[in-house]
Amino acid sequence: MALTASPEAQARLLDLQALDTKLAQLTHRAKALPQHAAIAKLQAQIDGLRIEQLERSGAREDVAIELGRIESDVAVVAARIARDTQRAQQSTSAKDAQAFEHELANLAKRQYDLEEIELTVMEKLDERETALASTLAQIDDLLAQIAVIVAERDAELVVLEGEIAGARDDRATIATSIPDDLLALYDRQRERYGVGASHLRYGVSSASGVKLLENEMAEIRAAAPDAVIMCATSEAILVRTKESGL
Repeated sequence: MALTASPEAQARLLDLQALDTKLAQLTHRAKALPQHAAIAKLQAQIDGLRIEQLERSGAREDVAIELGRIESDVAVVAARIARDTQRAQQSTSAKDAQAFEHELANLAKRQYDLEEIELTVMEKLDERETALASTLAQIDDLLAQIAVIVAERDAELVVLEGEIAGARDDRATIATSIPDDLLALYDRQRERYGVGASHLRYGVSSASGVKLLENEMAEIRAAAPDAVIMCATSEAILVRTKESGL
């Protein structure tokens, strides 16, 4: 049995379609806010810097370990110098004193060389720490930029979400005034084809933008006012009004 509904009920589908179109537009606007792309771009930069941070942190750690080994070697040599100096002072043998003097000279040379290396490694460590600090500073700067953009985005989303909520409330109100079987058909067609109701205005289907052929218009003129007619091009419910040109 063909579906029927009063012309008034069918006309209310146009209001419902307008709200559904508005909701789709608002939802798209919320998803397409420029801040989303800006945040994603900055986050991608942060992700790259995080990798750089790990690399520079590892490089710094390697140099710190190297410095620790050298400092340990310096401490060992310093301890040996202190020990041999004490032993030399306590020795009464000229031969032993000469041996200690030679040993202390070698240790002093070794200590000097190690301290030179230690200074070089300390400079390298300072460079690594500076590089790491630079990366961390860049990350902090980008995070600060993201925080500002997120605040801007959220403020816009609050407005859009308010409009969406209002449109949903209006839609719910209109939906309750439409017969269930007509509403179900509308929702089904809208889900399948994107549009549930099309206004036949001066012979043109608003959903498709196509002007109906004269034989199609003749069939519509012959149809009962409460007959539910489908648009052949958009598959939406074709709503007739005084502007339909019938």
